Amino acid sequence: MALANETPSRGLHEAAARIRAAGPAIQSGHPRSRPAQRQHEAQPAMTQTSRHPLTWVPSLYLAMGLPNVMVGVVAAIIYKNLGVSNEDIALYTSQMYLPWVLKPLWAPLLETYRSKRFWVIGMEFAMAAALGLVALCLPLADFFRLSLAFFWIVGFASATQDTCADGVFMTTVSKTDQARYSGLQGMCWNLGAVIASGLLVSLTGWLHNHMGLSWVQCWVIVVALAAAAMALFGLYHLRVLPPGWPSHLHGQGLAGGLKATAEAWVTFFQKPQIWMMLAVIFFYRFGEGFIEKFGPLFLLDGAAAGGLGLDNEALGHINGTVGTLSFIAGAFLGGFFVARRTLPRSFFTLALVLNIPHLTYFYLAQTLPADTATIAVVVALEKFGFGMGSVGHMLYMMQQIAPGPFRMAHYAMATGVMALTKWGTGSVSGLLWNAVGHHYSSFFGWVLVFSVPPVLLAWLAPFPQDGREDTAAAGNEAPVGAH
Repeated sequence: MALANETPSRGLHEAAARIRAAGPAIQSGHPRSRPAQRQHEAQPAMTQTSRHPLTWVPSLYLAMGLPNVMVGVVAAIIYKNLGVSNEDIALYTSQMYLPWVLKPLWAPLLETYRSKRFWVIGMEFAMAAALGLVALCLPLADFFRLSLAFFWIVGFASATQDTCADGVFMTTVSKTDQARYSGLQGMCWNLGAVIASGLLVSLTGWLHNHMGLSWVQCWVIVVALAAAAMALFGLYHLRVLPPGWPSHLHGQGLAGGLKATAEAWVTFFQKPQIWMMLAVIFFYRFGEGFIEKFGPLFLLDGAAAGGLGLDNEALGHINGTVGTLSFIAGAFLGGFFVARRTLPRSFFTLALVLNIPHLTYFYLAQTLPADTATIAVVVALEKFGFGMGSVGHMLYMMQQIAPGPFRMAHYAMATGVMALTKWGTGSVSGLLWNAVGHHYSSFFGWVLVFSVPPVLLAWLAPFPQDGREDTAAAGNEAPVGAH
């Protein structure tokens, strides 16, 4: 699964759970269905000695959401508080999306060595160490370069953890229980996002405003807490996390993994209308990528810089807690909407619902309201539309791009394209910021322009699967790697 507020795509599994009730036209595209069914035909059911999913699923997805948002959202807030320019924040933090773009390259190789449990727990301890090093280097003069390097380590470890944690879930939990716990997955991942972008950011504001600590001291404490949390997750999962069912690649070594990777990539680009479908998923959240990178900076910047002048406490509450909960509510509604209408009939509407609310940030930049309640309502509206509209994005990847041989690897490739969008928009957002003369109203005006191509492509989007139950492909499924 991919990064925040791609990061948010994790929460969309709650919506996908609702869609199963809509029948074969919807169910045939769900990523947990046929691969999981085939795997469980070859593996035993959960025994009396097995750990109940409730003992490890919540903690597993909490441990996935927290580091993802630390890299994708919180790092930018840290650098803003420590005086880094908006241009540098946008450019350098956007590069940290690359691990999620590139993870399909090494996902199949993880199946060849040790267990999925080994990789999950190893990556959790690696993230704990890397976040601890981020905290230690923040007081140093060269903190920016050093902390970026350690955040990169967190990013690669988090992307690897995503791949193997999903693999543990899909190969350990029965098909029936996957449906039962899919909503819990999304809720816990987003709870990790709320803790990172809401609670921890608000805590830095409280320490700064009420305890008189410097921003460096505040962030050293908070990042160290995040590191400790990841270490505790690793220790807990040593006791409760199941190993996950090994794939057919286990024990085949590097050569087998490379051969399967090559086959997965070749078959991916042999899909009908693949280039048009890739254009659809690349541009679907194009405008949102600019808001995700510059939205928090706009909320933090003072009135003299054209921003709203929120402190970290208010930012954590509005953009973190309220925004994430609004996203979840939108995702639930989007799931009900697609379940009633099917994806081909609702896709264009969902694209409109995602892109039209970009007007909210343009409105905020034009009016600069001082009332935090007004700001919270407007931000919540944008996040609600993002959540509802993103259901279409996720399901399009699941139902139209992933079906066929190597379903899990192909879904990982599709989410890699989604991460590529975030990397690209984040990388050029600083250039756009300079081009418009550091004016937020002009910046968000261009975001409205960038929101037009996604809507047009959604109107033209091909649906080659069109609800067909690709039974032949399902029978030949090769479980190369979890997404």
